[in-house]
Amino acid sequence: MQEVNVLPLVDVALTLLIIFMVATPMMHNVIKVELPSSRIDDGMPQSHSQQELTVFVDKQGKFHLNGQEYTLEVLLKKLQQLVKKDSDDIVFVKADQAVPYGKVIDLVDTIKISGGVKYVALATKRAL
Repeated sequence: MQEVNVLPLVDVALTLLIIFMVATPMMHNVIKVELPSSRIDDGMPQSHSQQELTVFVDKQGKFHLNGQEYTLEVLLKKLQQLVKKDSDDIVFVKADQAVPYGKVIDLVDTIKISGGVKYVALATKRAL
């Protein structure tokens, strides 16, 4: 009885796996932001009912949400539309390390004023 050769199938499966592993990180970071480093992990609890939003601040100090550029005033209105009152929503702030500290504080204040955000997290890259 002749056996079925599955080696080509394994080759194709591993090739597809490698392609997806390489392509997945590229799909999330549309805006180039160089994050500052951190040595600790905050261990923030995750809830399945919470919504996660990410606001980017690029080197020029411009604010981006869902690939769109916003001023702080318009970003406040957009967050009020997206976030439900008294929810466990979380907003991640990914600010370039060249952005002045005051810009990030203004953004965090705007997020808190929006009303429904329970957590604001400042994203960092892990130190090696």
